[in-house]
Amino acid sequence: MTKVVNVGGVLLGGGNPVRIQSMNNTKTQDVKSTLDQIFALYEAGCDITRVTVPDMEAAEALSQITSKSPIPVVADIHFDYRLAIEAAKHGASKIRINPGNIGGPEKLRQVADVCKERGLPIRVGVNSGSIDRKLVDEYGGVCAENMTRSALDAVKLLEDVDFDDIVISIKSSSPKLTIDTYRLMSKACDYPLHVGVTEAGTLKEGAIKSAVGIGALLAEGIGDTIRVSLTGDPVDEIYAAKSILKALDLYKGGITFVSCPTCGRTEVPLIEIAEQIEKRIEKFPYDLKVSVMGCAVNGPGEAKEADIGLAGGKNEFLLFEKGQIIRKLKADTAVDEFVEEVRKLGEEKSKTSTKEG
Repeated sequence: MTKVVNVGGVLLGGGNPVRIQSMNNTKTQDVKSTLDQIFALYEAGCDITRVTVPDMEAAEALSQITSKSPIPVVADIHFDYRLAIEAAKHGASKIRINPGNIGGPEKLRQVADVCKERGLPIRVGVNSGSIDRKLVDEYGGVCAENMTRSALDAVKLLEDVDFDDIVISIKSSSPKLTIDTYRLMSKACDYPLHVGVTEAGTLKEGAIKSAVGIGALLAEGIGDTIRVSLTGDPVDEIYAAKSILKALDLYKGGITFVSCPTCGRTEVPLIEIAEQIEKRIEKFPYDLKVSVMGCAVNGPGEAKEADIGLAGGKNEFLLFEKGQIIRKLKADTAVDEFVEEVRKLGEEKSKTSTKEG
């Protein structure tokens, strides 16, 4: 069990839910654009976001951003300890640094003292590309062992200045190396682990790499907070993260969507229909499992665990709930009717839950 760290009221580690993180790709100095994106991330289900702080203007902009943000904001700092101090003073809920390149023990102590004074954790961020050259040469290349050692060395720098409110990330762009490294790290310390595959790629490839790397670790109970790193809209990172967590039963709420891969029995344009329905219901807040299947064989039968589902037939569809057929729907209106049925069922379940609570 990892220790608990408080990031602006969001608790990481210690058996708390796995938290979803992202990083803004706006210029932090552009307060309006940054806040607009933060609210979009929040509405998608993000728990914590991070912004880059490359200069003093960005550090000072944090005051306006953090005062209005609905979620904690982490300041991402490289090299300049003064930026870390100013970010802490201007409302950041956590500081992300590599303690080894912040300017030496005395400057690191100043950062640690400000964070301790304000109750702010520090995320020790080490990537496969930032391993000390001596460690790379010693091990004959980058590997799980020297990545773990590098991260622990960075942690010790903070511990040496009497700071232990720490979260650790040791990411690689290789899912395999990421998995191997976090396995070692989870045995070496009890600090909360921020898990992710860095520089994973665009939406399609990046989501697959992230699902492999993050999913494998979460399935073993490793990881307290995750970020799916994608080249694109950060909001897509949140949907991908939620999908990974849902696949492991680690996330409750929102739509869980399943559909069959189609086969020769399919007599409806299932691919097009499934895509339409998924897009229209993906932001529904209801805790429902929704199924769209190509035929009656895969419909009420194989998808009987779905709260509500649609099964294709010749020129018609079957609407079913928990494997029980409710009625037939005409092909030309099936999508609209089904989306409305999902909405109605979701609202009914929400009302029931509220009354029971």
